[in-house]
Amino acid sequence: MSILVTGGAGYIGSHTVVELQNAGYEVVVLDNLSNSSKESLNRIKAITGKETVFYQNDINDRAALMEIFQKEKITSCIHFAGLKAVGESVVKPWEYYQNNIAGTLVLLDEMRKHGIKNIIFSSSATVYGDPAFIPITEECPKGTCTNPYGFTKSMLEQILTDMQVADPEWNVILLRYFNPIGAHASGTIGEDPNGIPNNLMPFITQVAVGKLKELGIFGNDYDTPDGTGVRDYIHVVDLANGHVKALSKIAENCGLKIYNLGTGTGYSVFEIIKNFEEATGIKIAYSMKPRRQGDIASCYANADKAKAELDWQAKYGIREMCADAWRWQSQNPRGYGV
Repeated sequence: MSILVTGGAGYIGSHTVVELQNAGYEVVVLDNLSNSSKESLNRIKAITGKETVFYQNDINDRAALMEIFQKEKITSCIHFAGLKAVGESVVKPWEYYQNNIAGTLVLLDEMRKHGIKNIIFSSSATVYGDPAFIPITEECPKGTCTNPYGFTKSMLEQILTDMQVADPEWNVILLRYFNPIGAHASGTIGEDPNGIPNNLMPFITQVAVGKLKELGIFGNDYDTPDGTGVRDYIHVVDLANGHVKALSKIAENCGLKIYNLGTGTGYSVFEIIKNFEEATGIKIAYSMKPRRQGDIASCYANADKAKAELDWQAKYGIREMCADAWRWQSQNPRGYGV
């Protein structure tokens, strides 16, 4: 029996595959490699000593999904596959709706046709929009999303919720991530975005390694202590372990569950730079830029529900996140291109 991990060659997916294999699960990875590298699967084997069954296909490819479900003994799906850059989604809304929503509908249709009704969905704190209160609990009302990426996550949460209500045989866990950073402690796998990074930490590490000249900080006039955006940064290995814990909850026939995965602590952009510099001894050059459309001032979690119901909580601090991110980047200055 295996777990299907869509987007399993990507940043969060690859770290989750490692933790799943370490926990004794058999894993099948589906990934179209549009924003990931097959090399990550070789690195996973170097860490765990286990082979990963891999299909290079798209979630929109119904024939490929049919083949996987007919050939592999899948019991549950962890669904990461999707476009994920906030700024890019504002520029390319059609691509985000087509890939994230239409692709997921194809995946869900093939799952139910093959009697597979267990799914853990990679959602996001962006569904809270500009949150009604902070720290954000799962009871915080979903807000008006501020970008198409957020709308795809919010819509897919609604679709999965409606499916579970209509058919209680489904077990659906919606995991609302905050901001994953860091890398596996070995430096073997990590975040390797295509082109200019859209997220803060890989941008910082690429400046540190000399790949980029300076970090652009988008806005210093937010209503925060130092004017820069405040976010809840979570170590990617902590996030990966949250999925392992969620699989145990799925095994209890949990129905529909929603959990925040975050640390409960917010850090500003300037605080992240300061912690990175202190963790690595490397000075980060930066310049100020105008605010980005769709960004909000503050967003950090209350993750007590995940602690109580999943026996999960974040273990790693911000210095470890920075040090592990730098270890990955310094050992792999060109990412998986080495």
